[in-house]
Amino acid sequence: MKNFVFETESNKYTFSDLIIDYLAQIGVEYVFGVPGGAIEPLFDALAREQYRNNPRNFPNYKHNVRSEVRGFSRPKLIVTRHEAGAAYMADGYTRETGKLGVCCATTGPGATNLITGVASAYADRIPMLVITPQTALPNFGKLGLQESSGDAIDVVTMFDQCTRYNTLVSHQDQLEGKLFNAIMHAYQRPKGPVHLSIPMDILSSDHPLGCSSFEIGSLLRKTTSLETQNLMALCQLVKTSRKIVLFMGGGCGEAVNEIHSFAKMIDAPIVTSPTGKRWVGSNNPLYRGVFGFSGHNSARETLMVDDVDLVIAVGTSLGELSTGGWDKSALLNEKLVHIEATMENFTRSPMACLHVHGTLSEIFRHLIYKLKGEGEVVSQNISNDNVNPSISLVSNREETFFLSKSEKKKCDSNSIPIKPQRLIKEIETRFPKDTRFYIDAGNAWAWAIHYLNPRETNRFQIAMGFGAMGWAIGASVGCAFGNKGEPVVCLTGDGSYLMSGQEITVAIQHKLSVIFVILNDSSLGMVKHGQRLGGGEQIGFELPLVDYAAMANAMGANGVTIKSPDDFSNIDFKKLCERNGPTLLDVYIDGEEVPPIGVRMKTLDRDSKGN
Repeated sequence: MKNFVFETESNKYTFSDLIIDYLAQIGVEYVFGVPGGAIEPLFDALAREQYRNNPRNFPNYKHNVRSEVRGFSRPKLIVTRHEAGAAYMADGYTRETGKLGVCCATTGPGATNLITGVASAYADRIPMLVITPQTALPNFGKLGLQESSGDAIDVVTMFDQCTRYNTLVSHQDQLEGKLFNAIMHAYQRPKGPVHLSIPMDILSSDHPLGCSSFEIGSLLRKTTSLETQNLMALCQLVKTSRKIVLFMGGGCGEAVNEIHSFAKMIDAPIVTSPTGKRWVGSNNPLYRGVFGFSGHNSARETLMVDDVDLVIAVGTSLGELSTGGWDKSALLNEKLVHIEATMENFTRSPMACLHVHGTLSEIFRHLIYKLKGEGEVVSQNISNDNVNPSISLVSNREETFFLSKSEKKKCDSNSIPIKPQRLIKEIETRFPKDTRFYIDAGNAWAWAIHYLNPRETNRFQIAMGFGAMGWAIGASVGCAFGNKGEPVVCLTGDGSYLMSGQEITVAIQHKLSVIFVILNDSSLGMVKHGQRLGGGEQIGFELPLVDYAAMANAMGANGVTIKSPDDFSNIDFKKLCERNGPTLLDVYIDGEEVPPIGVRMKTLDRDSKGN
């Protein structure tokens, strides 16, 4: 059998190579995508990067020195199994690294398959660059195969409602400027995905200079801003308030250390939204739990204590799931102060007594400075006595936890099939404290939000803006690409796995130690329990009994079946985390356990009655 030899012209440098050079400048390590005819020029450019990075494997390759970007690592292609998986992986990679996630697909169905993953990133404000091609410009309107121009299936228009910047590159001279514009828009607030649609003939055309012209790292330089007048008003409110509660949303990442220092300084209890949970470790003594979807009674009661006169909400868009169905009694009232770096989030807090706009870290640094400088540090002395004594704030796992006695009993149950509560306890205690947990849509949301409490910050990832089933499967793989040194766990349902489970083969191919935990109850659990709790007809939730461990083994992964609580003791979890490849834990759970989704059901009930 002949050895493969790659040959190219020594001066080959296309507009696709130009794109790759600029991605290298901003630290992009991976491009996630699925190949196809029209996107092939971009894949050719990525292939040339592979050959440059491995010259010994391709001795006849004619190296083009002009295409090097000195000092930058080069992007590597990751081929996913479905285009939505490419977008999910780019999402997870960005969440883990802070770098720009990049995904691509070919024309027609390749591009439309991306849209759900892109819409999910848009709803959660995750920066992402999406590249799709067009048929060659001279062929527009001729109904070529998979044509995506405005004369056929208009893909650019489809992306318009789920991107922060969206454009067709109609001439070679536009590409550089539109690429810069897209990258800037991805990181400007509100952050989110951006889309470039580039005709195939432009992607494959030779670039006249044969190299990139500019250094674009400065485009991503962080800027700071402060709204002085309202910040001064906030300082005064803090100094004159009796008791303050902090409400942390998912957008607090840039200021998490400053927010915690401020909370400790004024002894303020912390309540989070479901997505904000990632920013508070479970052993933080000020933490009072999650408010909103699948939240804790302790969180709402903390907000409702009579002498709380100020609730400071930070980094939250105040949507349905983070506000307990727009709860006016506990959160959305005149006690609220809303602090935001994204101005559009204020449209959902008109009732607040004060709005403070600016860079979150700068705002809280200023607050800490003012309180320290004026010697008026407030000590609120809000103790656990303010919370209903039927709720346990400290569990036998040496962490702040918010479960009733009956809930704790379920966590320790030895019943068969396994209680979902027991499963959550097992994965929380058996995996290392640095484990990243990615939670999929469905009942996995509810069980994890209420029962899973990672010990460290930034270990809990959940995409609740769009609620795409299968998101966590791809996102957990993207996370593993971004950080190959620490374990990643994907908690997903059997319904989600049947949608996107093929992406486990990406983890197999690249030897990523992602652990997929399947809640196997042969049903679409949230649909089933939602119908029961809402009084709907019981229809459409049944799934066949599937041996997911056997599926994983057949693909080349490590599949393990768990049917009894005792089975957890027979697994070497440390070994799973160190394995060069993924593991799937097929856990047969009790599908009759009702998840904590009551708040969501109340909202649906109001909607169905037209309220």
